[in-house]
Amino acid sequence: MKNYFDLTGRVALVTGCSTGLGVQMAKALANQGAKIVALARRKEKIEAVAKEIAETYGVETMAVQCDITDTDRVNAAVDEILVKFGRIDVLVNNAGTGAVAPAEDITDDQFNGELNVDLGGTFKVARAVAKKAMLPAKYGRIINIASMYGLVGNKICGSAPYHAAKGGVVNLTRALAAEWGSKGITVNAICPGYFYTPLTQETLDSDFFQQNAKTMIPAERYGNEGELDTAAIFLSSPASSYVNGIMVPVDGGYTCM
Repeated sequence: MKNYFDLTGRVALVTGCSTGLGVQMAKALANQGAKIVALARRKEKIEAVAKEIAETYGVETMAVQCDITDTDRVNAAVDEILVKFGRIDVLVNNAGTGAVAPAEDITDDQFNGELNVDLGGTFKVARAVAKKAMLPAKYGRIINIASMYGLVGNKICGSAPYHAAKGGVVNLTRALAAEWGSKGITVNAICPGYFYTPLTQETLDSDFFQQNAKTMIPAERYGNEGELDTAAIFLSSPASSYVNGIMVPVDGGYTCM
């Protein structure tokens, strides 16, 4: 029998892999046999994540400290990975941030910072990985983590820079998919809805957000740990070679209304 989602021997680079959804997706890919590169700014965190994944799933891992807004560091990080593993088959562009304030009070620094990390950083990592690893190999799976807020606006939580940046990630995904699709590389995006992470815990636990979930989400709840994993595995699969340039909302139906 064929296992369509077997990633044995593949190398998966996950950015923002120090906490939250990045770690969850890295574990899901490791569960399918992928070697994992955990990349983020906090050295102790990614080293702990890499160690845990290696011990739990029996796959090779690597921790790489990197600020994705620093082009030179991104290029050096990709070189480091290629020295160790010789390939990068899967890139999960997960690193991001979120400025929350009414639009009229958002500062230039907040707006520019958001674009620099969420959109600029996503592009810089994709560019380096494609140029140095995937284009030469004529193979790659790039998964950009956008957001349902990259597809719609919202009335309950002012976050205009986040919407703008994630909307940019959505169309960047389409642009890269169009450009690299003939070269063996697929580029797709996952658009998560509300999931608990260290960044969102306090907001999602508020009575206001809890009530909003019942009104705005057909599933009437937030996403649980692990409910993003299958989308990441599907888009990482060698068998998903004809899936290119799509956005996969994993949002309990939020964007269907």
